[in-house]
Amino acid sequence: MINSQRLAQRFKTLVEIDSLSRRERDVAMEIEKILTQMGAIVCYDDAKEKVNGNCSNLVAKFKGTVDTKPIFLSGHMDTVGPGEGIKVQFENGIFKSDGTTILGADDKSAIAIILEVMAVILENNLEYPPVEIIFTVCEEIGLLGAKNFDYSLMDSTFGYILDSTDTQGIVTKAPAANKITIKVYGKAAHAGAAPQNGINAIWVASKGISRLTLGRIDEETTCNLGIIKGGVATNIVPEFVEIKGEARSHDIEKLNAVTDTIVTAFHTAAKEVKASLDLPRVEAVVEKDFPNTNISEAHEVIQLARKAADNLGIHLASKTIGGGADANIFFGRGIVAGVLGTGMTDVHTVKESIDIKDMVNSAKLVLEILKVHATGEPL
Repeated sequence: MINSQRLAQRFKTLVEIDSLSRRERDVAMEIEKILTQMGAIVCYDDAKEKVNGNCSNLVAKFKGTVDTKPIFLSGHMDTVGPGEGIKVQFENGIFKSDGTTILGADDKSAIAIILEVMAVILENNLEYPPVEIIFTVCEEIGLLGAKNFDYSLMDSTFGYILDSTDTQGIVTKAPAANKITIKVYGKAAHAGAAPQNGINAIWVASKGISRLTLGRIDEETTCNLGIIKGGVATNIVPEFVEIKGEARSHDIEKLNAVTDTIVTAFHTAAKEVKASLDLPRVEAVVEKDFPNTNISEAHEVIQLARKAADNLGIHLASKTIGGGADANIFFGRGIVAGVLGTGMTDVHTVKESIDIKDMVNSAKLVLEILKVHATGEPL
């Protein structure tokens, strides 16, 4: 039933519309046009003001033909850079860019697949449940669309986000994350004439960093310091350094422990170098970036997807990942989202690609999920 040619053409059309984070309006208008022609009720929330972008999250609703619980399908409209002026190459069933930009399969493959599934349902007069489609903005710059989504627009409490690679897997576990900002205050002085009068903030920061173990802490936990900024010139003792990092874990107690270890290391370093009553000084800001996802194997969202996969002769494996996605934010709001794959590879690079066969298989799975949910097959 899946029309691979239509799917391919729609995907090409979507990826060739620029939609960097905070600039998704043009692609949203194309999507809105398609959904409206299908008969969906389309609206936007007010996220664009909150994310400082030109577009809000798009919500489309199909009322369905059977009286059952609504289900949502989702993906994100924004892409990473370099993502302007994408020129799609299609050869031997594989989509690529011309090598100067990303392709944008992350996550426009999801959008094209969801649109194709709804087109197939409608043109074949298939029974289907109430479907809510949510296409978010600014996923790539911190899940901002999902964080600022107006959840009062949703009736469904479970569904699927297409934002992974493996078409035969479903993500059931993803970590929680904290953002950590450390500010180290020292004292400026001339580095040649009177360095003894200064307090080197870079030195204090380095003493803190040297106390840490970074990278993989255990199978559930990681941490990283990714940005450090400080100093003005080589002949000035630096009075300020800012370090930004993160900690992630599937275990909240471990996440808190690693976060505390990082913060404590810098405070301890400052005490060791204490030169005056108030300097050096450390300020630490910890922000909860996103909650974890942990879906029970017995949950309907897993059982439904697995039943659909079985109907197609596919074994759908549960996946544990180390990254965050819109699903984490949904989960924190009590909305369960299984993350499915579309087949995209080498995402966030100019080598990104996707096979149309994988997109077709992903579409078949989503279509079967909706059919099983509509018919009420035993899970």
